[in-house]
Amino acid sequence: MTNSIMDSRNTDLFLMIGSNPDTGHPTIGMRIHQAVKRGAKLIVVDPRKTRLAETADHWLRIIPGTDVAFLNGLMHIILEEDLWDKKFVEERTEDFDELVRVMKKYTPDYVSKITGLPTEQLFTVARMYAAQGRHAIYHGMGITHYVTGTDRVKSIANLAMLCGKVGVEGGGCNPLRGQNNVQGACDMGALFNNLPGYTALDNVDLFDRYEEKWKVKLPRRPGKPATEVWDNVLSGDIRGLYIFGEDPAVADPNIAHVKQALEKVDFLVVQDIFLTDTAKAADIVLPAACFAEKDGTFANTERRVQRVRKAVNPPGEARPDWQIFCDLSHKMGYEMDYKCAEDIFEEIRSLLPQYKGITYKRLEEVGLQWPVPDENHPGTPVLHTKSFTRGRGLFIPEDYIPPVEQIDEEYPMYFTTGRDLARYNFSSMTGKTVELNAISPQALAQINPVDAERMEIAEGDLIRMTSRRGSVEMPATITDRSQEGTIFTTYNHIEALVNFLTLDALDRLSRTPEYKLCTIKVEKVDA
Repeated sequence: MTNSIMDSRNTDLFLMIGSNPDTGHPTIGMRIHQAVKRGAKLIVVDPRKTRLAETADHWLRIIPGTDVAFLNGLMHIILEEDLWDKKFVEERTEDFDELVRVMKKYTPDYVSKITGLPTEQLFTVARMYAAQGRHAIYHGMGITHYVTGTDRVKSIANLAMLCGKVGVEGGGCNPLRGQNNVQGACDMGALFNNLPGYTALDNVDLFDRYEEKWKVKLPRRPGKPATEVWDNVLSGDIRGLYIFGEDPAVADPNIAHVKQALEKVDFLVVQDIFLTDTAKAADIVLPAACFAEKDGTFANTERRVQRVRKAVNPPGEARPDWQIFCDLSHKMGYEMDYKCAEDIFEEIRSLLPQYKGITYKRLEEVGLQWPVPDENHPGTPVLHTKSFTRGRGLFIPEDYIPPVEQIDEEYPMYFTTGRDLARYNFSSMTGKTVELNAISPQALAQINPVDAERMEIAEGDLIRMTSRRGSVEMPATITDRSQEGTIFTTYNHIEALVNFLTLDALDRLSRTPEYKLCTIKVEKVDA
């Protein structure tokens, strides 16, 4: 996030697109509801009728997968009506002419045909967002989980820069991350094409520093994206896997493909807190400690680094991940002589400029938002207040590309997924809690009443949904929260593995899969 969670108190208008924080990020959802009650405006762009959509000043029921066309359409109107922030664009951005060129064809009528949105809504929302005030864009995995995910993120940044809504309190571009420490994992370099601290692989000086620090020669080429591992296993290019804190046997798209690779791989090590489906396929399972059984830090969605303090001892032979890695490294001939989690953090802040001013002593008092360049720096609640990391912000306009799968006679409906408030991911933890199971006992396929009548499906009927990759069965529930022509369900229940259906086509840059949209056929299952 360019801004802070608490910064929502300063926001005059929220543009929420591709996210439902009431179920995915409930504390942030609560703050948005509070802001709306005190008078902030809310625009929700979502195919589903969520709680936030019901309370919004404007709810745009967009056709799934058409967000780039929508965002380009807003920018077309803002440019045509001369509503853009000329001072911001002139002083802080570049390649504006290219943006103008690409936006020309995204007329309201053209965009309306693609997105299904009335032209009046497009004009209203464009004028509201471009108006004076502190306006924030919030987005989630409904933006990024497409093969055009990076196009969508770039389009959001284009819109925010065009209207000068970046680098100000209450504004900015605010992605809501998928899990509690995704931000921290990315900060530490858990990406196939970056070093820790988001440094490019062509930074020779930094490579030299790492090699001097660790006394090893490092490979200077990109790694394999996690989403490409399975094809590489099946082709024989990868023969061993070490998986920790991840359950791809249920969480990755097209899991029939994943399971095929897990059966083929020569050697599989899984390090986790429970015996997940992936762990059941492993040759070796290393029991790890959970968050409450170890010390360390998390970096959350607003870039806030916070202390995690051990509350109880781990059970049995379970140990913190870093201790397992250190012992394994020792047995392989490379010494890692860390004595505690703080030793590791001291190394992190010696190498990452964003973390340089963060210490355990400071974190005992309060979490700090990076970048924190020195120990007297208070942290950075708002990014890009005076300049962007690269200097000027670069407009990178992208054309709309349709979703990979289009409905046809054989697969006539769209399928999409989201989160269940009472569950967390695929329930490896929350599924073991009796009270949560009582609140959310099963997944339900949410079908629009028009579709239900056409297919003669009644409330509670068991249906089978089939994509080009597999099938899954679950009871149906009839609701106008789902858009006509689209079935929605939550992906959190292990008893209904929706990723047998989902598509594993990948974004050309991030290599993120198109989790959020595929086509299916639907049939009733006899009792």
